[in-house]
Amino acid sequence: MGKTVIEKIFEKHTKDDVKVGNIIWLEIDTRTARDFGGPNVVKRLYENYGEDVQVDDPKKTFFTFDTVAPAKTIPYANNQHFCRQFARKRGIKVFDVDSGIGSHIAIEKGLCWPGSTFVGTDSHLNILGCVGAFGQGMGDADIAFAFKTGKTWFEVPPTIKIVFKGKPYNFPVTAKDLTLFTLRHLGSKGALGRAIEFYGEVIDNMNLYERITLSSMVTEMGGIIGFITPNEEILEHFRKVKNNPDIQPVIADDDAEYEKVIEIDISNLKPQIACPPKPDNVKDVEEVEGIPVDSVFIGSCTNGRYEDIELAARIFKNFKVKEGVMVKVVPSTREVFGKLLRDGILDILYDAGVIVSNPGCGGCASGQIGMTGKGEVQISTSNRNFRGKQGDGDTYLASPVVAAVSAVTGKITDPVKFLKEKGVI
Repeated sequence: MGKTVIEKIFEKHTKDDVKVGNIIWLEIDTRTARDFGGPNVVKRLYENYGEDVQVDDPKKTFFTFDTVAPAKTIPYANNQHFCRQFARKRGIKVFDVDSGIGSHIAIEKGLCWPGSTFVGTDSHLNILGCVGAFGQGMGDADIAFAFKTGKTWFEVPPTIKIVFKGKPYNFPVTAKDLTLFTLRHLGSKGALGRAIEFYGEVIDNMNLYERITLSSMVTEMGGIIGFITPNEEILEHFRKVKNNPDIQPVIADDDAEYEKVIEIDISNLKPQIACPPKPDNVKDVEEVEGIPVDSVFIGSCTNGRYEDIELAARIFKNFKVKEGVMVKVVPSTREVFGKLLRDGILDILYDAGVIVSNPGCGGCASGQIGMTGKGEVQISTSNRNFRGKQGDGDTYLASPVVAAVSAVTGKITDPVKFLKEKGVI
């Protein structure tokens, strides 16, 4: 019987029998900890192995400071420096507060690659399924063990196959709309404890930033990870950055056994929005048009890539932010920030009245760029809108295009109608 993607990746990283439901010991190619959770990883290592503890392989071990970057409180500053000191003594590289989101750095720098295994303290590390790698967020005790041994245990999950039917979307409909539409279809428990493989013409045509958006919200679907088969462009990126021409994708066998196959028709996909307080409370934007908006956040691991921000800049190039609306943009990494700077995108955002911050997690992370106040209505391109996650206000999740157009009008706005009325499309 054939194997699914996750089963084939696991088989290359264990000597145990890879069958659904079996608990196996998994060799981990890359182990990370961020400034949130990282200090507890170090404390666990000290508690269990003593002050002179060494890690299994420093070259496979990293810290990524992305949640409160730079530190805005004394406890965060202390915790970050606590990790730096640990790393310096053991030869561990730190991607410090100027670097950006750890999962995106992993893709840019080749810390992960198709078919690799990667764990860390970020609950959205399963985003790495977008390049065909196995990524997983874990608790500090598990990550401390992975630091020390290079291994972790894992239960082999069943896999769901999702096939999208219908023609791919076009601007101003985006991958975020497809992602929210999928979440609307599955609900927050639709893939609970399962791996997902995504297929269809729309998937084949996706660029990296779009694949990142889809895989980043598998957590909100309850899933373990969502795999997308890497295309040649993605494979070439990793062959170049890893200086390894032999990198190949892990592809499921034709006779792989799936728990179920789900077909989702996207023929008439419209702009989507997740209403508070849950990511799966998804509606067509036109259903909630007109709700006044106080603030907008564009960024996060879901929509913080160059192309996401460029999409918003297309709107802001023609229209200013409405007076009284606060717009915050946070690039995902330093590399993204630099490209925005060199290409003049930051000029467009500045002229439109947008606040631009240094790279990082932004609105999701304890207020790196500020939180919402009680009664405040925010549109965010992030992946979670639970009350308190991005502040005390009401957060709606949407694409960078919906967010930008709504910032211009000062109310939740369907970009299709707006841009047609303005003659932009």
